[in-house]
Amino acid sequence: MLRDKLKGYKIILASGSPRRQQFFNDLDLDFEIRLKDIEEIYPNELQGIEITNYLAQLKSNAFEGEIAANEILITSDTIVWLNSKALGKPKDYDDAFAILKSLSNETHEVITSVCFKTINKTETIFDVTKVTFNQLSDEAIHYYLEYYKPFDQAGAYGIQEWIGLVGITKIDGSYTNVVGLPTEKVYLYLSHFNAMNKD
Repeated sequence: MLRDKLKGYKIILASGSPRRQQFFNDLDLDFEIRLKDIEEIYPNELQGIEITNYLAQLKSNAFEGEIAANEILITSDTIVWLNSKALGKPKDYDDAFAILKSLSNETHEVITSVCFKTINKTETIFDVTKVTFNQLSDEAIHYYLEYYKPFDQAGAYGIQEWIGLVGITKIDGSYTNVVGLPTEKVYLYLSHFNAMNKD
């Protein structure tokens, strides 16, 4: 369905995340993966949504001048936001343990921004989901880290994995956003892409 609406366009997904790539497959979209190594550094004064918007656009800007007339480049960034602090991907095992310990018995926000770039314009959308963990024991955290190794994931966890089954008590908002991409909003944006981009 969406594939038909986007006939004539080529979607470029600039993400190495297997979860995001799977979502695009599940949306029945034809896409090409193009990757660039970007240093994900943002100004200290940015807060919450400002951080993910900035980083998604930073990743997009790396392709400036390389996008063909019929291409839609899609970049995104996700953070976990807890107590006015951004939690990204853990540096190592100890950092991952500390992150999960801080999420235990707390409610945090998962914020994802998605940037759409064409030869003519750049637009960014975002989504925020609130996630509540129950009390996580040290034993449970160690078990999860040893067997699931979530070191490439913001907040050091994947909601679709074991930790989500045993540790999450409440979600307020989009589930897919917590996995790594607000598919509902991406689908809606791309569904109206032709109408929005007519001369």
